[in-house]
Amino acid sequence: MPSIRERARGALLGLAVGDALGAPAENMKPSEIRARWGRITGYVKDVPAGTDDTEYAIFSGLLLARHGSALTPAHVEAAWHEWIADRAEGPFRGAGFSERGTLENLRRGLAAPISAQHRHAWSDGLAMRAAPFGVFAAGRPAEAARLAAIDGSVSHEGEGIYGGQAVAAGVAAAMAGAAPIAVVASALAVVPDDSWTARSLRRAVTAAHRGERAVRSAVVIGGYPWTDLAPEAVALAYGAYAAADGDFRDAVLTAVNMGRDADTTAAVAGALAGATQGVAAIPADWAAAITPARGSCLPAMAGHHVLEVADLLTEDEETSVRPPDPTSFTLAPDTEAGVVR
Repeated sequence: MPSIRERARGALLGLAVGDALGAPAENMKPSEIRARWGRITGYVKDVPAGTDDTEYAIFSGLLLARHGSALTPAHVEAAWHEWIADRAEGPFRGAGFSERGTLENLRRGLAAPISAQHRHAWSDGLAMRAAPFGVFAAGRPAEAARLAAIDGSVSHEGEGIYGGQAVAAGVAAAMAGAAPIAVVASALAVVPDDSWTARSLRRAVTAAHRGERAVRSAVVIGGYPWTDLAPEAVALAYGAYAAADGDFRDAVLTAVNMGRDADTTAAVAGALAGATQGVAAIPADWAAAITPARGSCLPAMAGHHVLEVADLLTEDEETSVRPPDPTSFTLAPDTEAGVVR
């Protein structure tokens, strides 16, 4: 049975590995992935590298290590200024649409939650950085979700917040040794039952036993050009995790080969499976490719390694965390649409 420290390292190294594996397939369709690489079974670049997902997860992890459960929106806003908005930008200019909108608002002097009022507040930008909250609040999914919402208040609203909360809560449950079905239950328990996020998540895990094509068909918004929708990305990640029954390699590769926002979906699936199985489940050659952050997106994060963050968040590791009760999880059929909501 992995220790809390081993699960923490598995979660954050798993996130970074998933990010690096999925980055080349980002915004691609499965057919495009097959045409270029066949089925992706490992790194497809000679020098694998993570993206904004890893660097923002390090950002949130360091912020949480600094403030712990006393974290407030003011702390988060101050950190965005200290580590991102008031600094020179890296070559990737502060990451995705939600991050760009947030930075522009902060630089105009807008404060949280007004800083989150931009056209991409529903993105998966919080979900991609939410795993550290689950690591910190191991066995306490509700607390992990509370902290993720505080972090997200600067950059996200609505479904963007829910997606981050679902990831944080799931990781918190997995950190306590919960079975995959209870990990899913913990994610669903912290978001509104009738939210887009909850409906997509239920559809994904219900389809999981039929494989990645069924998961993708259950949640992807066909024809929509942006792939960073939080309800879609989080559901794809959980669908991959459920289809693999928590196995690290299978979960991450399933997420990668579904395409769409593949770096984020694989990062989230990797965090969930890494917390479930511990760091030893990550293939050694995959793990060895993860180096300290280069600061390509956030120069202030350069030199920090995800394992450093995992250790910071588990310095006072608990030995008595208990997994959630899997009997609390049910899938309610959607009687109107004939699918699981």
